Amino acid sequence: MKKVQNGFTLIELMIVVAIIGILAAVALPAYQNYSNRAAFSELVLAVTPLKTAIELGIQTRSPTAIGDLDQAVFGIPATVSVTSLLHGSTVADGGITMTWRSDGTPLAGITYSLTAQGITPPVQWAEGGTCLTNGFC
Repeated sequence: MKKVQNGFTLIELMIVVAIIGILAAVALPAYQNYSNRAAFSELVLAVTPLKTAIELGIQTRSPTAIGDLDQAVFGIPATVSVTSLLHGSTVADGGITMTWRSDGTPLAGITYSLTAQGITPPVQWAEGGTCLTNGFC
């Protein structure tokens, strides 16, 4: 009589577990990087009102130099300090710098900046900040 095999052998199960382990070791860091980049997009979008305020200040108030575009001037909002709940923002000489809140995540303290490249509309913007070197923007 022939014996019929029931179920999987131990070696087959060990191979499946090893394959799943290898896939998880590769996938988890990639997923964490992806989720950090997705979260950082919140800060990139938060720069939009400041960018709009600078562009409106250029179009309506006619500054004489890029150095005139500072916080609390020409309708540009004042500085917001970084806290555990708030992202920080500063505007100086036509440059906007946003800083991720100090919440203990890998994103804490990472900056995103936009700098106006002149005062003639349409304004061109240069992107910068530590987010570029960290791969978040």
